[in-house]
Amino acid sequence: MRLHSKGHLEIEDRGPVLVVRVDGGPHGLFGLEIADQLDQLVDRADRDPDVHAVVFTGTHPGRFVSHADVRWLQEGGAAVPPVGRRGAALVARTAKNVDRARALAPLVNRTPLGPAVELERLHSTFLRMNRSGVIFIAALNGSALGLGAEFAWANDLRVMADGDYFIGQPEILLGIMPGGGGTQRLTRLIGTHKSLVAILEGKPFTPEQALANGAVDEVVPRDEVVTRAVELATHFGARTKGSVEAIKRAVYFGGSMSLTDGLHVERTEFLGTALSREGQQLMLDYMNSTQATGELPLYNPDTYERALALGTVPSTHSTDAR
Repeated sequence: MRLHSKGHLEIEDRGPVLVVRVDGGPHGLFGLEIADQLDQLVDRADRDPDVHAVVFTGTHPGRFVSHADVRWLQEGGAAVPPVGRRGAALVARTAKNVDRARALAPLVNRTPLGPAVELERLHSTFLRMNRSGVIFIAALNGSALGLGAEFAWANDLRVMADGDYFIGQPEILLGIMPGGGGTQRLTRLIGTHKSLVAILEGKPFTPEQALANGAVDEVVPRDEVVTRAVELATHFGARTKGSVEAIKRAVYFGGSMSLTDGLHVERTEFLGTALSREGQQLMLDYMNSTQATGELPLYNPDTYERALALGTVPSTHSTDAR
């Protein structure tokens, strides 16, 4: 597929936190180059035990990520004849299988199936963010529409700049619908009816509306967006990476299943953390602290405050949570 908006990710290493600036060119667009680099970044962060959080922000002065490169979508669609729902479902299933066999990708990308494979790969990248032990935070330095909003929804937390900015899904105004996860993630964030009305109308939220509806977590002055996002990244990134991964998997995936299936996911993830070396050591430290002080550590207000700041309950034998 020929792509017209070149883009790249600028990565700043701040120890356990990576600050990533999304450069989508003069219009701040999300294209194939950014999608490919994002996939590589998520893989790097997930594999590196020293990386605990990633903060994304935009390089455009008033936009986080504008939206997808429309030419990318249009030309990709033009390469495939119109299909009904059943045909589209077949294309989507085939794309999933092809994406799993990455060796075939260079050949498939030169066929009409290429756009579907690219979309499947982007969904896979976002899902890996949801399964990861890394905390991902969108520092929305400005507006975000379409895929820009969907990228923000795929993060774990969202901090948005106060001002004349907006975030939402306008795809219906182009005769299409969200394709990067907007119908699913926005619905899980704000509820079915609010999500349906917002996506049907195509009108974005202001920062205040986004905060009130639960579409973003905080609204702060624009010049404080990255700073606040890094503070949150440092705070949540202090938690053990294995526990973060298990909790995210249980909430993101188990939470949308039946209660029986969701509880099975929780049991599986709980056992993985309880039997881990780190979990075993921290629980032993907790019991030793109880025996040494005669009180449960989490019922000591000072200890609890320190635990929240450190990310783990401090041992009586050390002032360090690690």
